[in-house]
Amino acid sequence: MTRTKRFVIAGGGRVGLQTAENLAGQNHEVVLIESDEERVAELSDAYLGPVIHGDATRPSILKQADLTDADAIAALTDETGTNLAICMEAQQLAPSIRTLARAETRTDHEYDEVVDATLMPQYLGGDHAADMLTGEGIRTLVYPTADLDIIEVTVTESAPVAGRQLDEIALPEGSLLLSTADREELAGPETRLEPNERYIVAVESGVVDEVLNLMRG
Repeated sequence: MTRTKRFVIAGGGRVGLQTAENLAGQNHEVVLIESDEERVAELSDAYLGPVIHGDATRPSILKQADLTDADAIAALTDETGTNLAICMEAQQLAPSIRTLARAETRTDHEYDEVVDATLMPQYLGGDHAADMLTGEGIRTLVYPTADLDIIEVTVTESAPVAGRQLDEIALPEGSLLLSTADREELAGPETRLEPNERYIVAVESGVVDEVLNLMRG
């Protein structure tokens, strides 16, 4: 069972709201920070968690979010510079906190010394941001429909399927192992699920937890 984590989301626009909804849907605790007063009211009505009204680049506002008790902060405003400033200030207040910043453009590793992870425009969805924040070795490749997700998941060393061939594994009905993460070839009966390797799986929403328990323990 994945433990409940606590996340701070700075920026309550489309991406921030989607991220908060995704995390809350996974039973994680969420605190939102938003500078626009009207948007604060809308976010409060969504009942996802506490909403702080203010500028997240200001230490006094970040302190209200109690960062020392948070697992990660995601700065998801529309301004790259603002997001980087939020993450840098957060690390000053809580040096161990993980940071995620939305950035419009970058050269490879450009922001590595400032933030732990960068969310790029082609991935500007709450599902991807939530995956990066939780750090559970699971990544949504296609935004979920009502019934089907395409996910990338890492097999842990203690997983029930680790080291076993696909034809030896009873995956639940409603799931299909498609390939390894490099997508060089489709998975077949003789595909061996190696520990610490990533695999792409199509899975119906009703059996997601069962599949993750098999692949992650």
